[in-house]
Amino acid sequence: MRKLTYFIATTVDGFIGAPDGDADFIHSFLDPEFIGHLAAEYPETISAMGRTQLGIEDVAPKRFDAVLMGRRTYEPGLKVGMTSPYGHMREQYVVSRTLAATPDPQVTLIGGDVVEKVRELKARDGLGIWLCGGADLAGQLADEIDEYVVKTYPVVVGTGMPMSRAGFGVRPLELTGCTVLGGGQTITCYTVKR
Repeated sequence: MRKLTYFIATTVDGFIGAPDGDADFIHSFLDPEFIGHLAAEYPETISAMGRTQLGIEDVAPKRFDAVLMGRRTYEPGLKVGMTSPYGHMREQYVVSRTLAATPDPQVTLIGGDVVEKVRELKARDGLGIWLCGGADLAGQLADEIDEYVVKTYPVVVGTGMPMSRAGFGVRPLELTGCTVLGGGQTITCYTVKR
């Protein structure tokens, strides 16, 4: 059975974006060592545009062959003409109640029950499913997430978009790995205890 992994970038105080959801400030913490680590360990999580810039267009997915994102996570790429940001993956899904039609044949829209769809995807053969963001979608799928990979950047912002809007609930995790990089970033991995 495939796993749903919430692979997400956050500040030290747990925010994935500014109050309006903009996460551009995170880019100032993407130093060469960190990008090299992502390219080596999580190459499929780098967008098609980024993969071209890094010269890793032909690197096969290692951990995920499906990506699931909310409309607001998908929109920044769409605004710059990137209709299929992760075309190197087998499956791309955008959860939206407002998009009427998919902007790209490689992207499938989910407008109905996202929990049911995720359970269906988990039952299929393949690599893992990457929950790309955002907070509302992570909240809806809180009970379906099997593991967290949290990229923490060395910055505190005070307020903004939280990692999840799941509401209060104690969800125990088991630490399975932690990588500390020279720029002060950490990548911490947790498995959900069921």
